[in-house]
Formats: sequence, structure tokens, C-alpha cells
Amino acid sequence: MTKILVVDDEEDVKSLFEQKFRREIRSGQLEFSFAFSGEEALQYLAEHPSEVVMILSDINMPGMSGIELLKTIRKEHPLAPPQVMMITAYGDSANHEQAMLLGADDFLTKPVDFVELKEKLLQTL
Repeated sequence: MTKILVVDDEEDVKSLFEQKFRREIRSGQLEFSFAFSGEEALQYLAEHPSEVVMILSDINMPGMSGIELLKTIRKEHPLAPPQVMMITAYGDSANHEQAMLLGADDFLTKPVDFVELKEKLLQTL
């Protein structure tokens, strides 16, 4: 089973992911956990150090941004780094470049194309 941590300050994302990946969750192919802030994501990673293999993180969140979260993950988890895919409503090149320079593995814009995301997840994992 592949564990994915979704980090987004919009709590309705949880039901959306559970609906869009219902088949993969039921079959045990994918397991999702959710954090609603960068700080909550870091706490989750501290409590489950080697479980998460992929993080899908929104960039624009109150408090710790997705970019700050990415920096911290790359600094604190260098030996077993999870893959990190950044998601933002702003498809501007500055966010994309900054995320990729900091070690993001991929970049998606909102609204998320769940068919594309599912393909990427299943290819990557």
C-alpha cells in the first residue's frame, strides 16, 4: 500500500480525494492521510517517519506555505525523502520555478485534473 499525505487548508479536499480515489482506496492500492496546514503536515511526518512516500501540498496556505513546507521536508528528511508534488491555484512560472529548485518532484495547478493526477500517482509509485 502506498501512503500519500495531502496538505491543503481547504478541508473539503479530503472528501474530494476520497471520492475520486474510492476504487484505489478500497483495493488497498493507495492510502491517504490529510493535514490542513504545513505545521500539521510536519507533525504528521514526525509521528509517522517512514510511512509517507508521496506528499501532495498546496502552495498557498495560511501560516506555513507549501514552499516553506517543501524546504523543511528536504532539509529534515534527506535520507528517505518522500516525493513531493506541489499544487497551486496560481500557475505562474515563479511558483513553479521556486518549487522545482527546492526539490519538488512535480507541479499541478488547481482545479486538479484527477485523471491526470491518478495517472501520475500510479506511474510514480
